[in-house]
Amino acid sequence: MNDDRDEVNRSIYSRNSGKNVTENTKLTGKSTGHEDKQYEFQKRILMALSNELRVNKIDLLTYPKEKIRQMLESYLDRIITNELNTSFQTMNRGERKALIDQCLDDTLGNGPIESLLRDDSITEIMINGPFDVRVEQHGLQKKTAIKFYNEQHLMNYIERVVSRSGRHIDEANPMVDARLENGSRVHIVIPPVSLNGPHVTIRKFTKAILHPEKLIENGSVTPPVMHFLEACVQAQLNIIVSGGTNSGKTTLLNVLSAFVQPEQRIITIEDSAELQLQQEHVVKLECRHASIEGKNEITTRDLVRTSLRMNPTRIIVGECRGGEALDMLQAMNTGHDGSMTTIHANSPQDVISRLETLVLMAGYELPTRAIRDQIASAVHLIVHTAHFIDGKRRIQNVSEIRRTGSGNIEVVDIFTFDQTGFTANNTIHGRLIANNIIPRFLPNLHKAGFTFPQNFFEKA
Repeated sequence: MNDDRDEVNRSIYSRNSGKNVTENTKLTGKSTGHEDKQYEFQKRILMALSNELRVNKIDLLTYPKEKIRQMLESYLDRIITNELNTSFQTMNRGERKALIDQCLDDTLGNGPIESLLRDDSITEIMINGPFDVRVEQHGLQKKTAIKFYNEQHLMNYIERVVSRSGRHIDEANPMVDARLENGSRVHIVIPPVSLNGPHVTIRKFTKAILHPEKLIENGSVTPPVMHFLEACVQAQLNIIVSGGTNSGKTTLLNVLSAFVQPEQRIITIEDSAELQLQQEHVVKLECRHASIEGKNEITTRDLVRTSLRMNPTRIIVGECRGGEALDMLQAMNTGHDGSMTTIHANSPQDVISRLETLVLMAGYELPTRAIRDQIASAVHLIVHTAHFIDGKRRIQNVSEIRRTGSGNIEVVDIFTFDQTGFTANNTIHGRLIANNIIPRFLPNLHKAGFTFPQNFFEKA
């Protein structure tokens, strides 16, 4: 009998690492009896911990984080000892420590996925119900062995995340955007909107500052093109970084922002703070979601308008996805040169139609000609990124927006990624090549002190 109990305990305590959890559990959305026993065992310990804190009138919010962890470890160690004595079970030192760590993760951290959040090589975590946890690692998606005990265990985690962000989730409000303490962005969907249980998507953001050299090393861009982009930023051209979802737009915007002169006043505007600017004179603005009553919302458009009254040298908007596109174009056209933003689009050419649609979302009945005039006057450069099938994110196009003789605008590719094949390890082989296009803004780059060889824009 004790051997059976020990086997259950070993399964419980190995769960935190995820390495010993079986992959054979069917993804039915229901827990097995074995998992329910594990969950009940941990619940008893956590419930006893809650009672201890209440009886002793301990308010964890009054203690520093380091002291809280030490205090809870002490309580848990005593509670586990009592539980083992009551149930006539045994546990070695390693198993006891693993259980304590797991309880602390469930109390203070992120439960079973804590180890995934600590892994810097993982950029996305996708929880599809309690028994299917997947990640994106090195650009490729894969299933992990980590699981929650059952749907209630997952819902407990969801409610903890949501409450920490000051939000609320239930059947009447089944979709929530939130943020973890480390800055990771969280999107949650639960029934009745989700038909097969709760779903959590976590977009992680690297804490390390990504330098241009790293993008070159990863094959995302070539040294000549990075030098060209540096010149464009230094010359205060207005730049849009475009691409599909998860194509590396924000990462590239972070890298480009590093080229901004340190003495300039930069105002960043984001729906969820992701940019990591290293300059000293940076004002960071972040949107605020509406309260449960639907009040006190502050939108990106509100912040763009506010930023214009704050004497910015440059405005950097994390992403234009609505009517703020009109305000951004007007800012670019009224002396705020060197402003940058990102936009969802499938190609540089699609950026124009996408911008037109977003401008109309501002609520004004503007003619297409007027909108295109705004775009042609405001935006100099489009840098388009893509997520390739080998998992790598690369710059696919560097394009100039030009006004034609007929008054229309066109998008001309200065550099294009030329794919020539695959390497032995199935990595795409190719590079950015010039297209015999000399940008019309080249004199601006010369004024900023940048020169280029005569054949720099010639097709190799």
